[in-house]
Amino acid sequence: MREKILLATTNEGKHAEFAELLSCCFARVDALPHGFVMPEETGATFLDNARIKACAVARETGRLTLADDSGLVIDALGGEPGVRSARYAGDGATDEANRLLVLERMKSVLQKERTARFVCALVLVDPHGQMIEAEGECSGFILDHPKGERGFGYDSLFWFPAWEMTFAEVSREKKASVSHRARALQSLIKKMEHMQNER
Repeated sequence: MREKILLATTNEGKHAEFAELLSCCFARVDALPHGFVMPEETGATFLDNARIKACAVARETGRLTLADDSGLVIDALGGEPGVRSARYAGDGATDEANRLLVLERMKSVLQKERTARFVCALVLVDPHGQMIEAEGECSGFILDHPKGERGFGYDSLFWFPAWEMTFAEVSREKKASVSHRARALQSLIKKMEHMQNER
């Protein structure tokens, strides 16, 4: 088990979820201090943005850094909110404002056409610039109203058919068993183990 890793986020919900997922591999998962200025996310894809964040934070801190870029891709909206998921309703938008905009834009979309997926891209960078990348997805549907009090972001709109619940209605542990972040992380850990075995 490695000693510690820095997660390139100031988002408390994301940090809590990753800290749990990474507990198998790292003794400590640190988040960035509040006030840390993150680089602008100018990438066209989730992977582009994760690379931008991971490289900038690793360079600035000199630490092993994991960055993610994740979001919601809704088929009926042509892939929106996509890489703009956190700021869909504008820069500095709240989770609620982003959810309301999704609901507004989907109000005439039939239930069977409300397919969507959460996507997560992960990039792990060490202080020497060595990089490992992985992606994960989780598919479901968008409800016409929020349901559930847990989670964050779009969790209360995201209906996971296998459970007949939204991600906001289940525990963090249960969500972690199938989430896009968990799937991306499983892929990343396999790649890390493969690289260590080759040394």
